[in-house]
Amino acid sequence: MKVSLVDYGRGNLGSVRKAFEHVGAEVEVISAPAQVDRAEALVLPGQGAFKDCMLTLDRGGLSSALRKYLASGRPYLGLCLGLQILFEWSEEHGGAEGLGVLKGKVRRFPVDLKDVSGNPLKVPHMGWNGVRFPSQEPFFAGIPEETAFYFVHSYYVDPTDSKVACGRTDYGIDFVSAIRSGPWIATQFHPEKSQRAGLALISNFYREAQGKKSKEARTA
Repeated sequence: MKVSLVDYGRGNLGSVRKAFEHVGAEVEVISAPAQVDRAEALVLPGQGAFKDCMLTLDRGGLSSALRKYLASGRPYLGLCLGLQILFEWSEEHGGAEGLGVLKGKVRRFPVDLKDVSGNPLKVPHMGWNGVRFPSQEPFFAGIPEETAFYFVHSYYVDPTDSKVACGRTDYGIDFVSAIRSGPWIATQFHPEKSQRAGLALISNFYREAQGKKSKEARTA
């Protein structure tokens, strides 16, 4: 099966593509709504500002195509902004609406963020940090608990339904760093920049997407 990587001018396409190709995936880069409609497994990377991202998606007709794709129940992997835009609203730059397929908001880290010893923490949160996850979560299969992944962000998701959280991280506060909702998986950290552990997650997502397609083919 092909993995479709959405190019909307805001993502780290090169590293993400190389990571998927490393685990044996055939990757196509897409940018048109019709291509999103035909995708078998969709990956949306993202860097930069939430509002700019949504404006770009809206102008290209990709917002409605993404909502339709997500409603179809096909596999989705969102990275960084690809996680945040799933939610209803972001506080960034005065506020902006997201895709709204998950209830909740995107919030900025507090200005007085401190570690457990009371020392100030810098924002953005940048560098390696551990992720806690349920032992039965297949996305993290084969990954030791509290393995470090690479983060670069000033905002974090605050889901209304805490059950969608499949990864959590401490940085002054306890925040949601990965979510799962059915076939949708998304991370605040960057698997494509997280070396072996990140490649393992990408492999897990690809394997799960392949399994879903095979199951659908058998029942068709």
